[in-house]
Amino acid sequence: MTVDQVIVFAVILLTLILPMFRRWRYDLVAVLGLLVLTILGIISADEAFAGYGHPAVITVAAVLVCSRGLENSGVVDLLARWISSVGDRLSLQLAALCGLAAIASAFMNNVGALAVFLPVAIRMAQKGERSPAVFLMPLAFSAHFGGMMTLIGTPPNIIIGTMREQYVGQPLGMFDFAPVGLSIAFFCIIFMALVGWRLIPERKGGASTKSLFTIEEYFSQVRVPSDSRLAGQPVRELEEVTDADVLIVGIVRGDEHLPTPSGLELIQPGDDLLVRANAKNLRLFLHEARLDLAESQPIAADVLESPDIGTLEAVVRPDSILVGKTARELHLRQRFSVNLLAVSRRGAWFRRPVGTIELRAGDVMLLQSRRDMISETLEGLGALPLARRDIKLEQPRHLLLSIGIFGTMIVAAATGLLPVQVTMTLAACAMLVAGLLTLHEAYESIDWPVIILLGAMLPLGLALETTGGAQLIADQILQLSRVLPPAAMLAAVLVGTMFLSDIVKNAAAVVLMAPIAIGVAQGLGVAIDPFLVAVAIAGSCAFLTPIGHQSNVMVLEPGGYEFGDYWRLGLPLEVIITLVAVPLLLILWPL
Repeated sequence: MTVDQVIVFAVILLTLILPMFRRWRYDLVAVLGLLVLTILGIISADEAFAGYGHPAVITVAAVLVCSRGLENSGVVDLLARWISSVGDRLSLQLAALCGLAAIASAFMNNVGALAVFLPVAIRMAQKGERSPAVFLMPLAFSAHFGGMMTLIGTPPNIIIGTMREQYVGQPLGMFDFAPVGLSIAFFCIIFMALVGWRLIPERKGGASTKSLFTIEEYFSQVRVPSDSRLAGQPVRELEEVTDADVLIVGIVRGDEHLPTPSGLELIQPGDDLLVRANAKNLRLFLHEARLDLAESQPIAADVLESPDIGTLEAVVRPDSILVGKTARELHLRQRFSVNLLAVSRRGAWFRRPVGTIELRAGDVMLLQSRRDMISETLEGLGALPLARRDIKLEQPRHLLLSIGIFGTMIVAAATGLLPVQVTMTLAACAMLVAGLLTLHEAYESIDWPVIILLGAMLPLGLALETTGGAQLIADQILQLSRVLPPAAMLAAVLVGTMFLSDIVKNAAAVVLMAPIAIGVAQGLGVAIDPFLVAVAIAGSCAFLTPIGHQSNVMVLEPGGYEFGDYWRLGLPLEVIITLVAVPLLLILWPL
């Protein structure tokens, strides 16, 4: 092993391991690894940032923009509405939900598809009085299946498609993945609908048949006597009256309810204040402000709401600005006109002041906001609603226009009229010109951390290849060929990439495994196509852990799952995928 190989292996290993400690994010670590290899001269300065001009990077960005255009037009919402007609049988509901989610994610961002179907799945659970755990994990996994069906379904496919052009002279086509991807989706969805859901533990917590949050557990109702220090004072003077960490989220004044009262609202004797505070701060608040606890009675949820003000439960996305921050640090009320009322994590709510909670991906929040700003607020925060969304059918012209633009792009790419990176960029620009989305929405729809990761990892993968590191690993794997046939070697590459995708970003796993797979194929003296496609398929198979993909993280808290629950359903799925994929790969791309 040469010195350059040792350095490349060490940098790549650190690039994969460091993000697991959650101190530095994966995109920053990848760029730092790229800079280290550049400074040491293993990657030239001219090659260091060439990855950002790679066709795969451009295509991924364009696909994300087109995905947002489709979402805005209501195409996927229309699919979601059809699910309500499948009846009450659980197996049929799961098959319909998972099948439509897979179809949608074949042409748009997996998380975008999940965002549309997540409220639908929770509503189905509530209507059938079933645990949401039965629906949400299969739904998240189905978004992965869709990514296996088309060239644009997921970044790993795009990467493999462009890599094939370097070695064979021709990229993979738009639907070259379809026979394998559709077969995998069919067998896995049937398994989940009939058997797999029984393997999912139904734990306490999650989005229950009513609501994740019980108002009485989070809020207290206190009465303002005439001698209270708050009587006659505006709400904004609260901090001058008490040092307690409390939040006034509503006022009950006779038959009148005032949710999220203005700072100028005067507190009157006899008012009942609905406050968010833990036991310690509530006692301090009662003492310092000279308040009384209201008579024991159920706190109605409508105290928090009005025709203009509403509450909703939303889950924090992995790419949200909320991750790693507290409500106080972000000044949510001042910047976004929203109150963070409560936070639930792993089925338990926090008893400490809500403003001091450092939020994580997958946390479920109870938010209070103006009804006409809820959609805009969630988009700005990077959160997905758990309530059922309105179906976007008010602009049928946009619906047809988006289908027309996207369909034309698909035909142009499938027939080879233009390269996929050109057709996708054209489609993105056409959607912008047609008004299906704004420039602001286009830039926001691009998952910039993934773009940064891809641009940095592509040169790292090239360094692994040019230093001979990939061939060195391939030679070690080829030792197995003495006792295993080529079909078993193909299965080994598939399973190895699956395992790597469970612990690191799938794009990074594919960039690193592709040159190794090519080395194995060349060492066996067989075609590289089945090995390349196996890597792409396996890159979408992050089923064993919640950290393998954003979709898995998104359902962790709403489903009430624990970290170790995923493998119960994920492991059988990976076995099915291996049994289905390997024979099909050998038939479609003979060795």
